[in-house]
Amino acid sequence: MRKIVVFITIVLVFSSCRNRQNLDEKQVITQVEFDVSELPGLFELNLETQEIVDKWINYKELESSIEALYQIKNNEELILLIENTVEKQNAMASGKYPEPFNTPQIKSRQKVFMTFVLKVKATLEYRKDPIPPTIEMIDAFNIMRRQFDVLMNSQIDTKNILND
Repeated sequence: MRKIVVFITIVLVFSSCRNRQNLDEKQVITQVEFDVSELPGLFELNLETQEIVDKWINYKELESSIEALYQIKNNEELILLIENTVEKQNAMASGKYPEPFNTPQIKSRQKVFMTFVLKVKATLEYRKDPIPPTIEMIDAFNIMRRQFDVLMNSQIDTKNILND
């Protein structure tokens, strides 16, 4: 009986060691490199909107962070850039908005943008392909920029509507 127990114990020890090696081989993570050629371009603002945005310091810092996205070469640079983007976005959210852009439409689009920034950050932490969430992040940023133009081109006086 004792021989059987010793034999079973030895077999279990060897089989568990062998399985451990297979798991370690499967857990080797390959480094996914970042390719900026797949990213969409930034939406161009009209001149009137651009003049207002140029005076908005917090937004310009966020915009420069997004523009820097097109110069990165690897995932490490992307990680640093996303951390920087989170800081710039938080500064913009807590800062003062210019008068035409101090609206719920802009603030909600900014929150959506932040959601996609955090999605890119999570993708990088889990070492997944960062291209799809980065494209979504840029699309969310472009939607926020389009909303700037929509607000500037709108002819509706919302102050009179909301007062009545």
